Amino acid sequence: MSKETKYTTIGGSALIEGVMMRSAEHTAIAVRRSGGGIVLKVTDNQKPMKVLPKIPLLRGLVAFVQSLKTSYGAMSYAADIAMADAAEETPPETKFEKFLTKLFGKTGMAILSAVALVIGLGLGIVLFLVLPTFAVSSIVKLFPGFETLSESTRRVITSVGEGVIKLAVFFLYLLSISMMKDIKRVFQYHGAEHKTIFCFEQKKELTPENAGSFRRFHPRCGTSFIFLTLLVGIVISTFITVSNPVTRAAVRICFLPLMLGLAYEAIRLAGKYDNLFTRILSAPGLWFQRLTTREPDEKQLEIAIVALKGVLDDYPKDTDLNVAPDGTILPEKEQETDGSDPA
Repeated sequence: MSKETKYTTIGGSALIEGVMMRSAEHTAIAVRRSGGGIVLKVTDNQKPMKVLPKIPLLRGLVAFVQSLKTSYGAMSYAADIAMADAAEETPPETKFEKFLTKLFGKTGMAILSAVALVIGLGLGIVLFLVLPTFAVSSIVKLFPGFETLSESTRRVITSVGEGVIKLAVFFLYLLSISMMKDIKRVFQYHGAEHKTIFCFEQKKELTPENAGSFRRFHPRCGTSFIFLTLLVGIVISTFITVSNPVTRAAVRICFLPLMLGLAYEAIRLAGKYDNLFTRILSAPGLWFQRLTTREPDEKQLEIAIVALKGVLDDYPKDTDLNVAPDGTILPEKEQETDGSDPA
């Protein structure tokens, strides 16, 4: 018998010295200034398409694209605040920035950021879809007996081999970046985001003390989503009959929307129900969250709580607000400071 848990569609992501929370109606970004104050920005979400977000499997692809767009914008916003606080005056443009400005005008840096995002997505496809296919294709050639196996056995071995390589790449990537000082702080905010959502789902008062008592591993985390996408890819690969590495990699890319859709449905299921099946389904992703989350401190929990309140309360939209740790709006340009540097 499935046990339905306290469930909310609110999700979020960790930022540079901040947290983004997103509900069905609003997106809120809370960022800690270097002086200790908190900046909150709340925006209304674009009206979703009426049909696509309701279709199982297809809504996973829609949610993935929306999440990428929202997270990228939130990260840029947090980085802008961090850079604004780092220096009292704008540093002079580099030669490269001047070249972009001359070539594209004021949109030069925006174009560069978009290109960087495309390159990043392309690199992800190469590492997780193309590289494993070519690597396994080369490895099996070292074993003459491989060709004597049945076609179904070869497909299973190839798919599992590709999956192992993808998981290894994913693990090594997370392990390497988790050792970076700045990334460790982002992972602390990631833990604060999860704890705060748990606190809200359990209908507890949103305070740092209450939120801090919850675990930092959440079944609806993006880390779990990526892990499940990789696992779904292993299963789907067993049904791909082509053996040519180039064709096989191309077919896998075509199946990416299906992988994302199935992983999204699995994440929704794991977040909504608590039973043996969903616990088994969530376990690997929760384990990987030991790399992508860290225990937050009280001030980081304050940021996550302010961000969550941003999507719950009626704040002015599309403007930067200075707020107190309890979420109340401060007079214009006034900031709460504690004399400490959160960095």
